[in-house]
Amino acid sequence: MAKKRPQTKAGKQQLKDGEIPVVGAREPCPCGSGRRYKACHGRAAAQAVTELVHRPFEGLAGECDWVALRELVPAATVALTLKGGLPEGVPSVTLATVLPMAWPALRRDDGSVLLALQNDTPSGDLSRDLADTLRRALDAEPGSPVAAQRVPADGPRLQDVLDPDAAFEPVVHSGFEFWVPDAENATPEVSASLERANEAAIPTTRLAGVDAAYWCETPEKNHLRWVMPHAEERLLDALARLHAAGTSSLGEGTRLVGSFRAHGLMVPVWDLPSAMGAEECEKPAAEFAERLAEALASDAPLSAEERRARGGLTNRQVTLS
Repeated sequence: MAKKRPQTKAGKQQLKDGEIPVVGAREPCPCGSGRRYKACHGRAAAQAVTELVHRPFEGLAGECDWVALRELVPAATVALTLKGGLPEGVPSVTLATVLPMAWPALRRDDGSVLLALQNDTPSGDLSRDLADTLRRALDAEPGSPVAAQRVPADGPRLQDVLDPDAAFEPVVHSGFEFWVPDAENATPEVSASLERANEAAIPTTRLAGVDAAYWCETPEKNHLRWVMPHAEERLLDALARLHAAGTSSLGEGTRLVGSFRAHGLMVPVWDLPSAMGAEECEKPAAEFAERLAEALASDAPLSAEERRARGGLTNRQVTLS
């Protein structure tokens, strides 16, 4: 005889889809079907969790800076503003590029919250993962870090919890001393993590005259990495027009060498002479922004030379995420 499927006990309340909690994959589904969670409501939840969101920061103020801080900037912080204000006992919420011991978040002794941006996340939606970590950090006991965990597929995203009208103003730091109010009295583990992080940090500066452009210093040459909000195909066309015309550089000794793809946006990259600091980039970057705006406004077909330039730029793209 064929085995009978396990039957739901009579009188057991059936939960609505919106009320189904997340449980272990092999545990009975809380809906009362008698099947394991992974074969019931967990199937849709798993698909939602693993589906990649290509532009997780879309709709947030400062989307380009979110991408830069996630992928390019070693040490930076941003004050975050929550919808509805801060909960009682939480004086501030601050986004940080990374935290000691690779903690996803930290509730400090004074109740303030630090949320790390560069940690690995368990799902395909970085925005949802960060929102869940932030929620748990707000509820954590003061003086305790927050660990990573699986995120509910229907949980809120950053777009749901952050004030969309608040400014997003990154502060770039030369090191990671912002981790602890009193670095001299930090635990040995945190002190060691701080020392390692400071040694690995590349000097970085955010330009003041244009949005989301970051100068960085390396031993052989400097670079400017500029996260741009434009659609990739249109931006490639515009850069190709400038490149073919010989106006894609930022001045003598500089060169547009390619671009990154990161979280749905393009990040053009320029090589700079070692003597060219962040301040020396300000005027050339502002002038380039004007040339780029004109090129973006053009709908003329690309010339043969511009198509060749576009092909070269496309071949020099590197995808970060």
